[in-house]
Amino acid sequence: MNRVDKKFAELKSAGKKALITFVTAGDPSLDVTERLVLEMEKNGADIVELGVPFSDPIAEGPVIQRANIRALAGGVNLEKIFGLVEKLRFETQIPLVLLMYFNSILSYGADAFFAKCAEVGIDGVIIPDLPFEESGEIAEYTEKYGVYQISMIAPTSTEERISKICESARGFLYCVSSLGVTGTRQEFKTDFGSLFGSINKYAKIPRCIGFGISSPEQVRELRGYCDGLIVGSAVVKQVEGTPDDDEKVAAVGRFTKSLAAEL
Repeated sequence: MNRVDKKFAELKSAGKKALITFVTAGDPSLDVTERLVLEMEKNGADIVELGVPFSDPIAEGPVIQRANIRALAGGVNLEKIFGLVEKLRFETQIPLVLLMYFNSILSYGADAFFAKCAEVGIDGVIIPDLPFEESGEIAEYTEKYGVYQISMIAPTSTEERISKICESARGFLYCVSSLGVTGTRQEFKTDFGSLFGSINKYAKIPRCIGFGISSPEQVRELRGYCDGLIVGSAVVKQVEGTPDDDEKVAAVGRFTKSLAAEL
């Protein structure tokens, strides 16, 4: 069983919802990223997304863009991230998902990429610039190696499109909270009741809300609609906001704990 499926089954059995956190791999270093993943798990994260640094991350706001620049300047690449995941698998079985852009997969070679994901212990990939209509380009590899492509549903998605996405989705649905790029938001203008009214008609797997969630209060506000919450930029802000590596890890741990307390 894929670790994502196993985790959601455990959470459902316990009557809990998932906390999914994000860090950019290699910001500020791969060693610190390793510590951050373990600290987030210790403080209540159920799944961790590792951002693969990319020179043109079109779905990301300024916080994650800056993290990408820092990681790339430090020489981080996909091969080194695979090495990080190999190390992590000696310490944890938390589900790990890569958030990345399609060009990185093409450059590596799709078959070789998904084979390596399976080898080192990556459970899924989120590819913001690969629309559902073109996901057939990697479907044979995700199926072959058991590495899920996590599907995204936007607030503007039609009911017809939602039904098609849900039909083939694996792992969990990434339900985008707002239009635009990632980044913390003070409020949400999406009609979540209407959006999830459509999604819930067709979804066979857990539904998680991401983009803009930045506080325990927002987790509390949105948890009733879904099976999990995804927090990215707000975690990266904790990493960016402190100069000392030990304090970065401690700050992320405290923040993760405050979010998990609402779930």
